[in-house]
Amino acid sequence: MHLWRPSVVLAAAVCLFAAPSEAQVIPQEGRVFNEQLLRPSGQAVVPLFEGWFENSDGTSDICFGYFNLNTAEALDVPLGPDNFIEPSEFDGMQPTHFDRVPEAGYRRHFCVFTVTVPEDFAQGRVVWTLRTRGEPLSTPGKLLPPYYLDEPETGGRGVVAPVLKLDADGPEFQGRTGLTVSPRTVAVGDPLTLTVWVDHPAPRSWVGWTVHQGPGHVEFGEAEMQVEQADGTATTTARFSKPGEYLVRVQSIFSTTSFEYHCCWTNGYIPVTVTR
Repeated sequence: MHLWRPSVVLAAAVCLFAAPSEAQVIPQEGRVFNEQLLRPSGQAVVPLFEGWFENSDGTSDICFGYFNLNTAEALDVPLGPDNFIEPSEFDGMQPTHFDRVPEAGYRRHFCVFTVTVPEDFAQGRVVWTLRTRGEPLSTPGKLLPPYYLDEPETGGRGVVAPVLKLDADGPEFQGRTGLTVSPRTVAVGDPLTLTVWVDHPAPRSWVGWTVHQGPGHVEFGEAEMQVEQADGTATTTARFSKPGEYLVRVQSIFSTTSFEYHCCWTNGYIPVTVTR
């Protein structure tokens, strides 16, 4: 199995990009996925293993992202038989909402969550399986030396992940593992104000908001913004279409073009209970 960077094959077989004849149907797990397959809608979402990094306590975090091959269609896949991680002890943090292809700066969604594995994980595998167009696509996360990631900074490019807070007096955190903060509560249709405090040595930082998990549509007042100083805030509002439990994700990075270099950004997660 060849893993993404920058194209992905989700089986041993490899296909060319020529369109198959009517008599030839190539299963999704035998296809190569890259930008040549982008369409406005009707395409799959590809789960991606993106690498791993070691933590100070000896554990390691495995990074997963995704590539939605649709330029105009977002998809939702609840946790369950169509969206699961094995072994089951690692299941539950993967997204259920998959945004369309970003409009500028980067072409897919990088390391939107991590899975922490124990120090003795060695040759173990964490496999994320996602079914969006009838066929399951799976990607195995492993502690492969070529996929080791700099975290939370890289000496070679002098890039460092922003330090974030999601409450004025809350804890600071940095890096792709991120932090899940205390939950918020809001009624359906009412605006929920969301603020992130950003501390970064660069003169500006990008901030992006989206729904990570949840049963309904979430409308953000502003989904992407720039913090125009090294130490500042970014505030948006979110309105939820249905009651239920949601998880909002915020990411911050110096520039979206840096996603392509796999370093360095910070993830944050806000649970939201939406009432009627």
